[in-house]
Amino acid sequence: MDNLVLEYRDPIIGILLLVFMIFLISFFTYSYGIYKEKSARKDYRKLSRRFELGNLKENDYINLYKTYNLPFDSILLLASTFLHKGDNNKAISVYLALLEHVKDRVKKEELLELLGNTYFKGGFLQRSNEIFLRILKFSPRNKNALKSLLLVNEKLKNFKKSKEIAQALEELNIDVSVEKVYFDTLIILNDPILSYEKRTELLFEIFKENKIIQRIFATFLIQSNREFFFSNIDMFDCEKLIDILWYQKKEDIDFDKIKNNKFLNELYSAKNYINSVSNSSDFDLNILILINNYQKDIKTNLTFEFICKSCKHSSPFYDARCPNCHSILSLEVKHHLTKAYELSNQSLQ
Repeated sequence: MDNLVLEYRDPIIGILLLVFMIFLISFFTYSYGIYKEKSARKDYRKLSRRFELGNLKENDYINLYKTYNLPFDSILLLASTFLHKGDNNKAISVYLALLEHVKDRVKKEELLELLGNTYFKGGFLQRSNEIFLRILKFSPRNKNALKSLLLVNEKLKNFKKSKEIAQALEELNIDVSVEKVYFDTLIILNDPILSYEKRTELLFEIFKENKIIQRIFATFLIQSNREFFFSNIDMFDCEKLIDILWYQKKEDIDFDKIKNNKFLNELYSAKNYINSVSNSSDFDLNILILINNYQKDIKTNLTFEFICKSCKHSSPFYDARCPNCHSILSLEVKHHLTKAYELSNQSLQ
């Protein structure tokens, strides 16, 4: 009996039992870890498949952020897929859902900026305005928020407010000289109290110092004070207004006032309104003049596109701001020859 007790108390057997217990615990721990990992990967693959199909929901993003510790920037990248697909409402829902869980001030501010810009793209201008004002309450020197707020107020036609925001940006050492001239112009154009004559007078004073507004000024004059426009035609760079001038009706043009303007004589000879020149230094206009003089059966015309000087984005329509980068008064007109029937087909679309 004593021998059995001694054998049982043998330290070698105790060590073996300890090693076995450690192995057993390690085995179960390792097995459980593999099980958890497989389970997590299975859930993640399920989410990935849903993502590939474009079916991720707002809660899925929160799950990825909280459960799988997916980096915040990665979540924003995933959420941006909604924006690329044009589904602004889903992107808004994701940002709102994330705002409920994000505590870091910097991340929250970034989310609010994304939310404000998405509201802006979706046409929810008042909501966008409120978001950017909210950002500026706790971060008054946020340049991005100020720039976005300026765009929102411009869309809302709050031009005086936009100018105030531009002045705030100027205090942050941002060059807004063009913006200030632009908003001064819009304030005058949209003042219901001013007569057309007074608007012409005030805009002319701005134009003499800032030729950058010539397209806005020319458009206004053609619509409301055509006589003033043709009387001062030599003050305008007509080549930069070629599309506006090309689409004028023959009866609306004062040919006596433009008889000494070389470019307009070439343009309207190409248009076949007059026959005052036989050629042009502009290749497209020269072709049109030759066709008018020798092959009248060939139907040709000009089409126009607008290229942004800042980002080189091309647009079929003119806007005071580039639709891609929002640069102000940065679109330049380019013209191309086209068959007349193609132009008429485009006008029907």
